[in-house]
Amino acid sequence: MHSSKRAFLATVGATGALAATPARADTAATPGLLTVTGAIGRSNRGAFDPVLDQMLGKHGVTFERAYEFDAATLRRLPAVTIKPTLEYDGKHHTLQGPLLTTVLEAVGASGAQLALRAVDGYNVAVSRADAAAYKMMVALKIDGRPMALGGFGPQWAVYDADNLAAFKDKPLKERFALCPWGLYHVAVTAA
Repeated sequence: MHSSKRAFLATVGATGALAATPARADTAATPGLLTVTGAIGRSNRGAFDPVLDQMLGKHGVTFERAYEFDAATLRRLPAVTIKPTLEYDGKHHTLQGPLLTTVLEAVGASGAQLALRAVDGYNVAVSRADAAAYKMMVALKIDGRPMALGGFGPQWAVYDADNLAAFKDKPLKERFALCPWGLYHVAVTAA
């Protein structure tokens, strides 16, 4: 096991970051904001519910079990900060949140492929290896403020395109195709 993974697991264990999440989404005191399904080792909720999981259903997502993160649980994960130039205004903005790989480690994900889905149905496929190489994050804040639904939030899967060889020389409008804002679902698959 890598030392960084050991440190992460020790931090999660010491802080109880995942233990604080309710055992079932339907008994949660706060709403779930990010649902991770598929090849995961840990779950805190049961199967897809056709009544309560309306948006997932409309997007064709079903599952037998999932891990549902609320805002507090996401905030307890170790965070990073990036300052990319955003396509919407051509300015640098400060984004903060956990790495996507940290979120995946928290649920014991074992798959190599990811499908990232936004509330508007935008769906992108990215390999777990690319998400790690790009240091893709689940941004929770922009310029120090929590991201709102109706803006980029409540979460945005994003990377620092200014500092990645695969994206930095592309026109600004083409750098973030793999970055759904309004992220609410991550599906993890073997291939």
